[in-house]
Amino acid sequence: MAAPVLLVIAHGSRDPRHAATVHALVRRVRSLRPGLRVETAFLDFNVPSVPGALESLAAQGVRDVVALPLLLTRAFHAKADIPAVLAQAPPRLRVRQAEVLGPSPLLTAALERRLYEAGLTPADKSSTGVVLASAGSTDPEAIAVIAAIAREWRHTGWCAVRPAFASASLPRTEDAVRELRALGCPRVAVAPYVLAPGFLPDRIARGAAGADVLADVLGPAPEVARLLLERYEAARVPVRAVVGV
Repeated sequence: MAAPVLLVIAHGSRDPRHAATVHALVRRVRSLRPGLRVETAFLDFNVPSVPGALESLAAQGVRDVVALPLLLTRAFHAKADIPAVLAQAPPRLRVRQAEVLGPSPLLTAALERRLYEAGLTPADKSSTGVVLASAGSTDPEAIAVIAAIAREWRHTGWCAVRPAFASASLPRTEDAVRELRALGCPRVAVAPYVLAPGFLPDRIARGAAGADVLADVLGPAPEVARLLLERYEAARVPVRAVVGV
């Protein structure tokens, strides 16, 4: 039996860098699992749309799909938009929605990779305060997750870690940078907790003007590609409860 097709669902953007980064990530996933069919769809702005991709797969005779939201938190898109559009899939398709990517130790590893690529070294951790800069959300669950990631990441040796948001929530990136300066961190770095460039990541970059280091977006980091495959496998083979005797 053929493995389910992995359909990666990205948000989409008018900024062409967004789609280019998503496609680069998908290419890396394909390189890690050459026998797996991996397709891409977008909720808005870019093509193919999710309904269009599902119709195309069904027309090609595909019967089993794992739809993976390319999202870092379980906010509105994961809870409402994507389930609604998947519910309208052709009836001959079996579609399972995978979990969003975050939180995960692999994402933390990808964040650190980007910081080191921007010029930091592991020896700099104890003297560097980090702003974990997210796009932001009105969903309290998503905001709580970002705050929890920041608290846990702090325990890995950084001088301090503070969450920040480009929209919907406070503090902003520039406020978190000032807070870390006031705490006395000798060095301040901004780590964008976003997957691809676009309007909000650009706002994060502007807010990082007072920092010493600005990391790149997560993009096609190897850890992110591995995480996509982990989420795919978990959705493809759900864990069944073991009934005691």
